[in-house]
Amino acid sequence: MSRRVVVTGMGAVTPVGNDVKTFWDGLVSGKNGIGPITKFDASGYKVKLAAEVRDFHPEDYMEKPMLRRTDLYCQYAMAATAQAMEDSGIAGKVAPERLGVYIGSGIGGMKTFIEECTKLNAGGPRKVSPLFIPKLIANIAAGNVAVRYHAQGPSLCVVTACATSAHCIGEAYRAIQRGDADAIITGGAEATINGLGIAGFTNCMALSKSQDPARASIPFDRERNGFVMGEGGAILILEEYEHALSRGARVYAELCGYGNTNDAYHMTAPQPDGIGAARAIRAAVREAGVAPDAKLYINAHGTSTTLNDRTETLAFKRALGPQARTALVSSTKSMTGHMLGATGAAEAIAAVLALKTGVVPPTIGYRVPDPECDLDYVPNKARKAKLDFSLSTNLGFGGHNACLVFRKAQQQ
Repeated sequence: MSRRVVVTGMGAVTPVGNDVKTFWDGLVSGKNGIGPITKFDASGYKVKLAAEVRDFHPEDYMEKPMLRRTDLYCQYAMAATAQAMEDSGIAGKVAPERLGVYIGSGIGGMKTFIEECTKLNAGGPRKVSPLFIPKLIANIAAGNVAVRYHAQGPSLCVVTACATSAHCIGEAYRAIQRGDADAIITGGAEATINGLGIAGFTNCMALSKSQDPARASIPFDRERNGFVMGEGGAILILEEYEHALSRGARVYAELCGYGNTNDAYHMTAPQPDGIGAARAIRAAVREAGVAPDAKLYINAHGTSTTLNDRTETLAFKRALGPQARTALVSSTKSMTGHMLGATGAAEAIAAVLALKTGVVPPTIGYRVPDPECDLDYVPNKARKAKLDFSLSTNLGFGGHNACLVFRKAQQQ
């Protein structure tokens, strides 16, 4: 019999708040984290808006020597981890070889990549930092977190674009289920709001060119025209249920279902009929034992792109049948923008807190209904609801699909 897995700690650095409480309060109040780009001169760019992390002070979480040795994305991950570890109270209460780290990034240290390329072009190869590779690589956040917390158990960096941290959480869940670890630090981080990142995503026709923050990231709205780049880090502490119970840990929710599929259709576009995403959702819901009449909240991937929102809506209908009509669905990307490799973990936190508090965060900026997106997207204002389960879905370039299902922890 597989072991039960619960969430006992959370941490977040996001465009709407640099800790979990502020993040959640921001989502519930409908705070828009999108504004003019300040991290570089965007005057020559078609895209003018992003969802930047503001007032972040990495020195609050790590020593100055570590700041010099880490990219911004890694600093987001380490800050969110520090919050989650403190929140869980697990430090010193799990054997090092039974504590794992599953943290990913969709792209890794892009800021470092740009800086070192600039040095190379200006001064030749001798100017490139010996820390270039250790700061750049996508797995180094997981590595640095493992060193800091002496986590000697299973360690993994999943890279599946926009589904990255959802897959990290799901694979961590599987590892604890199997008995490979008693607790795993899991999530993701990203920091790609820079000239190269914005140019690349703009030129592949992914980003919104709106200059109105209220009409830029508008998931499921008929006038949506692309996503808004976000950034940050989000971490959850997953723990085996009996282990958490034995130490008197606070349990936020139980993670009880995980689906992982691929469209095998196109490099960037989702499968139009939504079958691949529906299979991931169906697998997670089946594993979780979600009854047809259960009350659901779905934190949708909801990117505000024409293809994703239509396809994802269809996937919900295929996977859930009539239950899709009664489920409450929202996209918190309407407030945070698209945090890429961090988005799955940030949205998993939102799904957990909606279940725990009985408050569903809204999809802000929703004005013009789309006949092809015809579910209840909780428009513009948070809603109180009695929930049995919450789902979080994430779909990434390369056809990667992930679904996580949470429920209130119950003794059995």
